[in-house]
Amino acid sequence: MNMITLMIALSLTLSITLTALNLWLAQTNPDSEKLSPYECGFDPLGSARLPFSIRFFLVAILFLLFDLEIALLLPLPWATQLQDPTATLAWASMLILLLTLGLMYEWTQGGLEWAE
Repeated sequence: MNMITLMIALSLTLSITLTALNLWLAQTNPDSEKLSPYECGFDPLGSARLPFSIRFFLVAILFLLFDLEIALLLPLPWATQLQDPTATLAWASMLILLLTLGLMYEWTQGGLEWAE
């Protein structure tokens, strides 16, 4: 038996054994405390389904966008060693310009202000 089949057989045996042990030893008698959404010991005072402001999502999306920009611009110093570094710098400059224009648009529209 070669090594790969031995590893597959061992992992399957271990997985099936651990799953069977979990099903056999698990406690299946939940009480009202465990079924409640809050396990802190007291009843909730208000609703847990309060609506979030859309501004939280806007800030999160802007963070991801600029984080992606950093990831795209990170290999730029090594790209200047190519045969045509001007094309690479032009694409990077266009990316920065596009993101700057988008940020300026959001700023002028008031999307980054917290207070109304």
